Order: sequence, then structure tokens, then C-alpha cells
Amino acid sequence: MNAKEKAENILSILKKVLPNAKIALNHSNPLELLVSTILSAQCTDERVNKTTPALFKRFKTANDYASADPKELEDAIKS
Repeated sequence: MNAKEKAENILSILKKVLPNAKIALNHSNPLELLVSTILSAQCTDERVNKTTPALFKRFKTANDYASADPKELEDAIKS
């Protein structure tokens, strides 16, 4: 069994065991999910969901985050 087959098997099992599983973090694309996941390591998902709407409005692309002034980014996520 190769890696892809193993992953598909694991996913199949998880879907059976947890059929109604949901991601608690609000997001509309993979980048937003990544950013939310990183932030959730430092606080609750509830707090992340309160912080990210303004963050996602200001920073739309990975380049936006990469080129942002660190202070501006810190201010956007400090809550």
C-alpha cells in the first residue's frame, strides 16, 4: 500500500467513525484555514474566529502576510 492509498484508507475510516466532524475555525479558503490553525495554537478557536474577520479582510494573499510590516500584523492578531 502506497502513501496515497494509506491516506485514503485513513480518511475513509475517519469518515465512518466521525461522520459529522466539522472544523471549528471559520475560513473560506486554504490560506485562511492555515492562518487560523496557526493562531489557534496560541488561543481558543472562539478567539481566533473573533480575530480573523478583520485580519482576512486586510490580508488576502500569502504575499500580503509576507510583505506586511510585522507591527501591523502583530496589532491585527494581538487580541
